[in-house]
Amino acid sequence: MSQTGKLPGNWKADLPASIVVALVALPLCLGVALASGAPLFSGIISGVVGGVVVGFLSRSPLSVSGPAAGLTVIVLAAIARLPSYETFLLAVVIAGVLQLLFGLTRSGVLSEFVPTSVITGMLAAIGIILILKQFPHAIGYDGDYEGDLEFLQPDGLNTFSTIWHSLDQQLDVGAALIAGASLAFLFWWDGARPGTGPLRFVPGPLVVVAIGVLGNALLALVAPALQVQSTHLVQVPVAQDVSAFLSLFRFPDFGAIANPLVWSTAVTIAIVASLESLLSVKAVDEIDPRRRVTDKNWELFAQGGGNIVSGMIGGIPVTSVIVRSSANVEAKAEGKLSTILHGVWLLLSVALIPAVLNLIPLSALAAILIATGYKLTKPRLFTERYRQGWTQFIPFMATIAAILFTDLLIGIGIGLVVGFVFVIGRNFRPAITFACEGPDCLIRARRNLYFIHKYELQKELGRVPDDTSLLIDLSSTNYVDLDNIDIINAFIKGAAYRNIKVTVRGDLAERSAPLINAPLAGVRFA
Repeated sequence: MSQTGKLPGNWKADLPASIVVALVALPLCLGVALASGAPLFSGIISGVVGGVVVGFLSRSPLSVSGPAAGLTVIVLAAIARLPSYETFLLAVVIAGVLQLLFGLTRSGVLSEFVPTSVITGMLAAIGIILILKQFPHAIGYDGDYEGDLEFLQPDGLNTFSTIWHSLDQQLDVGAALIAGASLAFLFWWDGARPGTGPLRFVPGPLVVVAIGVLGNALLALVAPALQVQSTHLVQVPVAQDVSAFLSLFRFPDFGAIANPLVWSTAVTIAIVASLESLLSVKAVDEIDPRRRVTDKNWELFAQGGGNIVSGMIGGIPVTSVIVRSSANVEAKAEGKLSTILHGVWLLLSVALIPAVLNLIPLSALAAILIATGYKLTKPRLFTERYRQGWTQFIPFMATIAAILFTDLLIGIGIGLVVGFVFVIGRNFRPAITFACEGPDCLIRARRNLYFIHKYELQKELGRVPDDTSLLIDLSSTNYVDLDNIDIINAFIKGAAYRNIKVTVRGDLAERSAPLINAPLAGVRFA
């Protein structure tokens, strides 16, 4: 919440955005739960908790949390190993407590070391993956679960082979027609929606859902052979009464607190969920039109609180999810009211109108996700990175390729390695200038000096001849590490024996007196 205690944002913008996010989140919640080997309703619980609880606790204005595809393998293996689902829920609760501890130790600062080129590469990669992964769903093939972002799939296929495999199957013409009409409408609506009047509040994805439901009903009347069958419709659990609905919630088994598998599972979930959340929030800050910066340490508190609540009532782990968050940004949300309301809509819809939700064709929702993916990976993004030079473009492209052919975390890791290679390469470029004219010599540091500059500094100091005056210019630096200070200090001590007069220029000493004045004591600062 903000300093005033009010939810930031404009409800006129956040209300329609929340509907868009809820429509995007619904199939992803169900798909991730299915792939995780958990009850389908557990995915809905996580989506609701990610919206309402994490949304309320978080200081991120646009990030949206819920069950994440990046945890499916971990959750699937944990549920198989642990004695019961209730025991797994205990691990989720403990993971949430560990995330609170991560926040206390200020671990969120780690996300600030991720280069922008890697973050934008992650966004573009997810956009490409959404388009590729949703294409089979758009033509009626649902062999892979909704929300999968990994290259290798549980069914033995991969992102590309699934496309060819889906084309080899009998094409679901009805699903393809609905997806085509939905995509055409979405791209038209983005340009045609008026800036004034009530229509500006109508979210395009909501119209797409209506197109899907009504279009399928029309196909049932005029061309029954083309009607989309139930296997390609949303499948939300339907409770017949309040008692049956409440029975869908599960509770952790605290009697298993001493089980070492519970603790190892909790640690794994806490680490991976925290990494995904920090990366996602960092990415959302990059695409926020207002460029607001989220407190990453507090975000770990919010995510931890969400996982505690999710585990307590039967949900699978939650993280900040870039697909939902980017949909929130594209829907022009302004504050976190959109995030909270999307959780409310999920809860109300599965509680009150599950039968209506089960009329929605997956191909219509696939069209929404394809449009979201396109907005994340527009050609302009690639040309902008290319114009910024190879040091930005290569890490950007490497991150895209790595995520596309592995998964999110491995791909980010590879992107970081490539990015850091360029960072190190830039720092290994000459950082020190040396010049002599008669008895006057100059050594100028062109940027901050770190341990990797020790050799260069020693080499240039070694070039200073006897019986000269040396000016060491540190005016362009904000920081010189102690290794380099020791080198300068050692040179100064020996300079008196070589008749070298040393002067240091720059305000670094004044701003960092404990670090500079003591090692360089007795030196005159110009």
